[in-house]
Amino acid sequence: MQLNHYTSKFTKQQFPIVLISDNVSHAANLGSLFRTADAFGIERLILGGSAVELGRKFTKTSRATEQSVVYEQIESLSGKIQELKAENYTLIALEITEKSIPISELKLEKNSKIAFVIGDENHGVSASILEQCDTVVHIEMYGQNSSMNVVQATSIALYEFTKKLSTNSGFK
Repeated sequence: MQLNHYTSKFTKQQFPIVLISDNVSHAANLGSLFRTADAFGIERLILGGSAVELGRKFTKTSRATEQSVVYEQIESLSGKIQELKAENYTLIALEITEKSIPISELKLEKNSKIAFVIGDENHGVSASILEQCDTVVHIEMYGQNSSMNVVQATSIALYEFTKKLSTNSGFK
């Protein structure tokens, strides 16, 4: 028998992860980010860049998770990033760069607080934000393409982070 929200045996938990969107703008992706944020029990979601109207496409993909995920929209991320660093968050960006490491090799200390930055659909994380990050990780891919959808990549990364935090810090 297939389980649903009411019959699944998942334990609700929250992880010290702030997901930061650097100009993700497509409504369907934003809705899916909310759904993913809810699924992985992140602390909050910060939507950086120009304000985006959360319309019909957003609502269709979010499945009402915008009502349970704490979020804020801000135009400029620089101040927020400095604030998170002052609160001892480790800033990790998801991007393929000359200095990025495979996400599987990322080591997280017990009780790590993560500010996780993802970039827009076409250009990724901006250079000015990458410069402020403590670590840049990438997902190893084995096909011809060098990128994947921002929400798919975010889901893979959040799975890795929550798995590492569950193993290392008693979140289970």
